[in-house]
Amino acid sequence: MRHPIFARMYERASEQMDRAGVAAHRHAVVAGLRGRVIEVGAGNGRMFPHYPPGVTEVLAVEPEPYLRAAAETAARTAPVPVRVVAGVASDLPAGDGAFDAAVTALVLCSVPDQAAALAEIRRVLRPGGQLRFLEHVVAERPGGLRRAQRILDATVWPWFTGGCHTGRDTLAAIAAAGFAVDEVHRFRFPESGPQGPAAPHVRGRATAAVTTPGHRPAAPPR
Repeated sequence: MRHPIFARMYERASEQMDRAGVAAHRHAVVAGLRGRVIEVGAGNGRMFPHYPPGVTEVLAVEPEPYLRAAAETAARTAPVPVRVVAGVASDLPAGDGAFDAAVTALVLCSVPDQAAALAEIRRVLRPGGQLRFLEHVVAERPGGLRRAQRILDATVWPWFTGGCHTGRDTLAAIAAAGFAVDEVHRFRFPESGPQGPAAPHVRGRATAAVTTPGHRPAAPPR
């Protein structure tokens, strides 16, 4: 899966975004994690410096070759062991129940099939394992911004952003995949100045629920 132009643009943009405040959200989203972690869509490895010492291993999955090479470089100085591998979110290179936690950071906006990606994440998590997420999402209230997101997603935005969508209801998708959404922090990025279509963000955690026949996952908190 090659997006060479976008990959180079993303590498520069991710550094600027981290300096503008995203780094603090990256740090918060993985705080307190322990055990084995799979990071889905690791990009150029901007999450790696933030993993806490309780993490024993990170399997970082990234499909784009340029970004994966950058992630391999970043892994060498990570504070925890990180192994970078090729793979896509809908077909993760891991066994059932192999991980204690999964991390997605600005990834679920761009996977081709969000439901398939979340089903795979749930598959590789142990029962009761956690999903930690940091994503930009659909505007919380109906109105002009949500309409703009819908129009952009149906026209030019995905073509210029490596398949990114501004208006996905990612919280609802997480719940529909069989996760109990435990905690959500909503914020806008950037916090000040002009607000673009990808401004609404969520950061939070969800638990891979142990389901029984007839069980329906709870709706995400609003």
